[in-house]
Amino acid sequence: MVGALEDAQRTVASQRPSNWIGGLISRATQLFRESLLWITTSVWFMSPPVRIVGTDMTTTEHLDQEAPEPATLETLSPSRASDFKVCPQLFKFKAIDKIEVPPTVYQARGTTAHLALQWLFDLDAPERTPERLYELFRQAWVELRDAEFPDLFDDTDTERAWGIESLEVLANYFLIEDPKALEPLDRELDMTEDLGQITIRGILDRMEEEADGLVITDYKTGKAPPERYALPAFFALKIYALLIRNRTGQTPVRLKLMYLNGPTVYEIPVNDVQLDATQRKLEALWQAINRAIVNNEFPPRPGRLCDWCQFREICPAFARENPDEVAAAS
Repeated sequence: MVGALEDAQRTVASQRPSNWIGGLISRATQLFRESLLWITTSVWFMSPPVRIVGTDMTTTEHLDQEAPEPATLETLSPSRASDFKVCPQLFKFKAIDKIEVPPTVYQARGTTAHLALQWLFDLDAPERTPERLYELFRQAWVELRDAEFPDLFDDTDTERAWGIESLEVLANYFLIEDPKALEPLDRELDMTEDLGQITIRGILDRMEEEADGLVITDYKTGKAPPERYALPAFFALKIYALLIRNRTGQTPVRLKLMYLNGPTVYEIPVNDVQLDATQRKLEALWQAINRAIVNNEFPPRPGRLCDWCQFREICPAFARENPDEVAAAS
């Protein structure tokens, strides 16, 4: 194991302008060795925030009455709106069928890193160092592991390797920005806003005020896609900008996607014209989703992203490949 740690540290050091981050990773990986806890508690992995409203008629006195009307949306999250925009069938799997899928090591890394970065800004500015972030990641994992990812790893060595790789990803954060120079206005902000006839709910990663106005930042622990494929990810950020404008009356000026595994940062400007268009798209999506629910029609849209979809094996678009799995899910 010591050899593996040294290899990881050499890899990180070779990608950094100096060896100081590599030394901090060495300290952080030792914390992982000393602090892995194993408890056998487990809970269900929670579904995303989408609420469906319908009529429940289950007693015998209702048997001779008309069938209940199909359920309709009550709230919609930016992530589920993006899902429907990309593939209605994907939306159905997640929001309507609520099919549970095993959490992945990548989801665990993302959730833990988000919590550690949130806690980092609870510290006074001089304390926002790489070593403190690594310690916060360790603490966040101890808190999340048994509640949300109880059976993710088969053994301690696999978990430790995941921890070391996660620290390498976190090290990239300090190549993107200096947290000592930032004072976010909000972090992990839970928002529920009425936009006319629709209600949007989501959690905003971070918002700060720069010289030219409000900036909305979204952390990503995965690798950045090519720029042309990153543009759809900004749809969710435009929704958050719309929610901020609705709540505060102030229009954000810029949206930022921060990919730590690279690292890569994509930014686009935003204005009222774009946000007005986003609201119209949301209203149209809301209507389209309700029509899909009423008609039970969620056509799949095969594309390049299907190769990474967790539902590929049960998707009707690939019924010829997996006829038994698709039939079981229907």
